[in-house]
Amino acid sequence: MGALATKNQGDPAAIAKDTSEHVLVSWSAQAGLKPLVITGGQGSWLHAGERRILDFSSGLINVNLGHGYPSVVRAIQEQAEKVCYVTPSFAEESRAKLARLLAEVTPGDLSKTIFTTGGSEANEHAIKIARLYTRRHKILTQWRSFHGQSQGAMTLGGDNRRWAAEPGITGVVHFLNPDPYRSVFGADVDKALAHVEEVIWYEGPEYIAAILVEPIPGTSGVLVPPDRYLRGLRGLCDKYGILLMFDEVMTGFGRTGRWFGADHEGVVPDVMTFAKGVTSGYVPLGGAIVSEKIAKYFDDHVLWVGSTYSGHPLACAAGAASLAAYRDDGIIDRGARMGEKLLAQLRKLAERHPSVGDVRGRGLFAAIELVKDRGTKEMLERWNGPTQALAGALRAALMQRDVYVFCRWNMLFIAPPLVVTEDELAFGVKAVDEALEIADRYAATGRLS
Repeated sequence: MGALATKNQGDPAAIAKDTSEHVLVSWSAQAGLKPLVITGGQGSWLHAGERRILDFSSGLINVNLGHGYPSVVRAIQEQAEKVCYVTPSFAEESRAKLARLLAEVTPGDLSKTIFTTGGSEANEHAIKIARLYTRRHKILTQWRSFHGQSQGAMTLGGDNRRWAAEPGITGVVHFLNPDPYRSVFGADVDKALAHVEEVIWYEGPEYIAAILVEPIPGTSGVLVPPDRYLRGLRGLCDKYGILLMFDEVMTGFGRTGRWFGADHEGVVPDVMTFAKGVTSGYVPLGGAIVSEKIAKYFDDHVLWVGSTYSGHPLACAAGAASLAAYRDDGIIDRGARMGEKLLAQLRKLAERHPSVGDVRGRGLFAAIELVKDRGTKEMLERWNGPTQALAGALRAALMQRDVYVFCRWNMLFIAPPLVVTEDELAFGVKAVDEALEIADRYAATGRLS
């Protein structure tokens, strides 16, 4: 290694070269990658030099407040001037403030938080908390789900990203989702819950520590469960003495039109994990907030979780400012109203495209599912399949129209920032409308071009 090189900082060509030579890009084979150089962002827009790109998926569905929200940026700056790091064993103002605010806005008696650097670590902690508290081992989760990239969190999900790192941790048991569009249960919530109870019987309720689900599974397809499903899970957990844990990493902080996905059914979990929108993605932060009974248990039992950066002051300052913005600036109600407009526009668009099998969502958390045939519902590109040629073609077509959309297999995830305007919605939906011509052609001919 030579002397530290700092020349050409800010030069897009130099940034691209340094990225190619020195950055490993996640979830990708590295050869041939040419990531676009982003130079800034404001509101719902990313900047690449003079080019402006509508961020129609809020990054990775985390930039809920949009880019550059002034009060959050200012809070980070002020905290950096005060103190940047305080070890977790000390008390610190931004950490304490955010923990109090979380207790105020989360459901029911959720009261104490262990902070992490993101959602994966939050779910790892949730697993440990459940096992420590119940002295049981098994965790039940859904097949169509994603709970993170670390070994335990990956085992929880049914996403293909876990396959290369298997075997995962022991004790994880999967059950089927109640996907009203595609599952064997259809929209029959009683059948879906009977299936979960049957899995509980087979696995032995006395060995099950927790059921962990996303209130709306996100990157697995925005699978909005039928009414009463979350309440039904709460009932099953109460019946068998099992903890109910919600992964609100993606659904939290206004994304679904309420503070949390759990709020749509008024369900209070025993543990709730969060990340992403807690800081609007500005600084890495996650956590697990627990009920009063679990918090009390750890008054005289060691909580065997932690990390160097638990409750990092810069992250917690960003989190406290973000929660204040959601609460005081009417962001969540605004997101709910804009979500209704978005879903109406996407459903109208679907009428013009035979490849669109389903449009679903809640709040500004929407998805388009593409099929070869609406009657058979055969996926246009198989979920967890070996290639994502269609998703890549759609993503490229949208970027050509200056719109970024997160795409996977036969799914487009439309989740703009909660500050999105009506004009920006119209701009993004128009680009999606035009790009879907590719999907229609692929469904009809098997050709992408």
